[in-house]
Amino acid sequence: MILIADGGATKTTWSFINNDAAVFNFETEGYHPFFVDAGYIAQSLQKALPPALIERRNQIEKIFFYSTGAGYSRETDAVLKEGIAPAFPEAEIFLETDLLAAARALLQKKAGFAAILGTGSNSGMYDGANIISNIESGGFLLGDEGSGAYLGKMVLIDYIRGYTPEALKQIFEQRYKLTPESLINEVYSSKTPNEYCARFARFAADHIDTDYCRELVLTNFDDFFRKMITRYKNYQHYSINTVGSVAYYLKDLFMLVAARYQITVGNIFPSAIEGLIRYHRSL
Repeated sequence: MILIADGGATKTTWSFINNDAAVFNFETEGYHPFFVDAGYIAQSLQKALPPALIERRNQIEKIFFYSTGAGYSRETDAVLKEGIAPAFPEAEIFLETDLLAAARALLQKKAGFAAILGTGSNSGMYDGANIISNIESGGFLLGDEGSGAYLGKMVLIDYIRGYTPEALKQIFEQRYKLTPESLINEVYSSKTPNEYCARFARFAADHIDTDYCRELVLTNFDDFFRKMITRYKNYQHYSINTVGSVAYYLKDLFMLVAARYQITVGNIFPSAIEGLIRYHRSL
């Protein structure tokens, strides 16, 4: 029996695959090792495990944990392994990056170009087994173009600088009960500022019929293609395949920007988990 986990910054979707190929999914928090420690992960998992899985935890032989933050260093990988291990004492834990999860979900064993556009962003070339080329996203502080956090940050920056159109400013304040001063305090006091900022991408999506929000979304995607995708060698020779809510729910504008750069769009999935299930069943 195996467990597959698709771990993002906001949530982790787990899939339990039995020997008879039966599957059930459940969700926990996201566990980014930059922001949480092993003790926090262990405690969170213990609380979130469904009873049906607790009864069979000792029968789980392997865990394939694909995670944002995995693969950065021995220290961060140790946080993830040490946090997961107490809940599954008999399991061998395999850590892989969320980018490899995206590639396997989107492309299975075929070569191609895979990207993530969720709370954060990433991209890479996949040879059917491994990521062979990757331009560093830089994460929330240094990059993440195309992501929900990047888009949300644009919404917030315009608001605190007074650039938001008046009608939308009033809607924003009524919805979130914030002022520029309280917003700055919320961002800088948040334990997970990337997740906090990403929440406000929804504001742009909810008002996509306005020229202002449409332009924010277009700029977000344009920065992703211009600063990252076009830096790959022969990038126009490949379709771009993505997982994540930002590309999925704003796919019309994503495809519009891709066309500007003469890039064909392939698969766009809201998450990687269903594709990962297919991939691991095929092994």
